[in-house]
Amino acid sequence: MDNTKQSNNRRDFLRTTGILGAGLLVPNINLASSGTFPLNDNIHEFGKREGYTDQISILVSMMDWMRMIVMRDSKGLSQKELDFLLDDNSNSIGAMLMHLAATERYYQLSTFTGVPKEKMNFGVEDALWSAASSLGDTGRKTFKGRPLSFYTDKLNEVREFSKTELKNRDDTWLLESSKGFGNQPTNNYCRWFHVVEHESNHNGQVRYIKSRVS
Repeated sequence: MDNTKQSNNRRDFLRTTGILGAGLLVPNINLASSGTFPLNDNIHEFGKREGYTDQISILVSMMDWMRMIVMRDSKGLSQKELDFLLDDNSNSIGAMLMHLAATERYYQLSTFTGVPKEKMNFGVEDALWSAASSLGDTGRKTFKGRPLSFYTDKLNEVREFSKTELKNRDDTWLLESSKGFGNQPTNNYCRWFHVVEHESNHNGQVRYIKSRVS
């Protein structure tokens, strides 16, 4: 069968099954806080969460699920595992956990306050957060010999603040756009999904490093 015929067959299939143009590839999402989503506290079912608008509920669902995975994979890590370096230029698991907290802190400042990156101040712990953001040599020196609770406490502290602030925002705010990634228009939904994606990315590194600790 030639490529043209294969392409036509695929398109015919999509049409007849209703996938093309029927909203199945791109769900028809009602962005208003309509209250049509039933409340659900099952972490494995993304949906309405108490105190949040519809789409922020979806975002919080994803944030909670990914954080559950990070905490599960970090549970019981020893000091050796937290500080282990694959080589002189790598980051430790402890440093990466702190990096996740710092990334979320950055997006709190960026989206909740509108402070531009060059004017950001993390407060009394500025040096600590800066080290966690940049990692490298500074991160390797700063995040060593600290217990697992140090990192999980920071992750929990930052997440609690995020979720409290998100309760004060709505779906219109979530879709507000300004210059962001690559100087392209970026909305708050994309920015906060990046927090989720960032945790997924580094959690894969955490798993790999755990498997290499000797």
